[in-house]
Amino acid sequence: QVQLVESGGGLVQAGGSLRLSCVASGRTFRWTTMGWFRQAPGKEREFVAGIRRWSGDTYYDDSVKGRFTVSRDNAKNTVYLQMNSLKPQDTAVYYCAAGGLRVGEVDYWGQGTQVTVSS
Repeated sequence: QVQLVESGGGLVQAGGSLRLSCVASGRTFRWTTMGWFRQAPGKEREFVAGIRRWSGDTYYDDSVKGRFTVSRDNAKNTVYLQMNSLKPQDTAVYYCAAGGLRVGEVDYWGQGTQVTVSS
């Protein structure tokens, strides 16, 4: 089992920034890919960004490229999502995930953290 706990969400004005954190515990050696997903009301959960644990390779959805940065600190079993130039359409519950870069590939989910961007 792997437990994931997110933090860092909140309310921010358009153009502002937030940094999300995700701390993994348990059998953390089992995951090689961590991702961030989001789900807005009435919409399906979607991929936002991901990172390979050992190579550090990163992946982004086109909607966040150039604005969001995913990073990791393996010593702390922590993954971060730095979100800059936030837009109202970024409003969603953000989920940390372990296992893959697609919803169907994820083995473990965090509980989610709300991000609200006001216009």
